[in-house]
Amino acid sequence: MSADGLITTHPDGCPRCWWPGLDPFYVAYHDTEWGVPEYDSRALYEKLILDGFQAGLSWITILRRRDGFRRAFQNFEPERVARFTEDDIERLMGDTGIIRNRAKIRGTVSGARAWLAIEEGGPGFSDFLWDFCDGRPIQTNPRSRADIATETEISRKMSKALKQKGFTFVGPTIVHAFMQAVGMVNDHLVGCHRHAACAALGEAPRP
Repeated sequence: MSADGLITTHPDGCPRCWWPGLDPFYVAYHDTEWGVPEYDSRALYEKLILDGFQAGLSWITILRRRDGFRRAFQNFEPERVARFTEDDIERLMGDTGIIRNRAKIRGTVSGARAWLAIEEGGPGFSDFLWDFCDGRPIQTNPRSRADIATETEISRKMSKALKQKGFTFVGPTIVHAFMQAVGMVNDHLVGCHRHAACAALGEAPRP
């Protein structure tokens, strides 16, 4: 693994961003999910919630428990999560398949209710989020970790809007990480084999 935040050439000959190291599980996430534009409202809710759970932890910790989170939160179907009761919250506090943080569990439920309000009141959760970057992925063309922001003016605006809607654990840094993951920002390093691929996906017609 590159310690200097530069491109790492893997044993398969592929150049990649430094952060997944050589962990096959993490590399697969880097190669197939991170930076790919996501427009599905439910999937965006799931990723935003999981990024909130990451606060104070590493992303790989959350990623390895993603199946547990999906089971615990009804596959992150907001309509179902919004109906969770105090009994459900207590039950989840005993679930070893997730991160047992009461405030974050409550935030998942309040976030589901906020998601429903946005969906029902328009313009829909996906459009609500993507409008912050004018509906198209932002291409940053970073060449090293030093070129990658931890938050931006856009992530600060999105963070503020999400909080106003009722979401929690959506500070500007968490929101920027979310934007990177769902392809609103293409922060794959120039030279990484996924940089050009994700840039091309960003230019493709929106589904």
